[in-house]
Amino acid sequence: MEKELLDFFAELEKFIQSTPKFTESLVWLGRFLGAGICIGAGALGPAIGAGHVGDGTMEAMARQPELVGTMTIRMLLAQAVCGTTGLYSLLITLLILFAI
Repeated sequence: MEKELLDFFAELEKFIQSTPKFTESLVWLGRFLGAGICIGAGALGPAIGAGHVGDGTMEAMARQPELVGTMTIRMLLAQAVCGTTGLYSLLITLLILFAI
């Protein structure tokens, strides 16, 4: 059974190496899979972080309505910082797809 399995994988490897289109399509499959995982995981963190920032700011505004202007500016700055990691993951995704 083991010998037959090893023979099968040896034949499969020969087939993959002898077919350039198949090998190229496997490379693109890996690129698309990696890019999808990268952008998906990279968007999850900033979304959660921006939600926490907005939640905390809304609670603070409800407690102290006189500081709404100051808190709004600070919230927007904090959300911009949270969003930078999403932009980094987009950059890495584009590098995976087109530069590597």
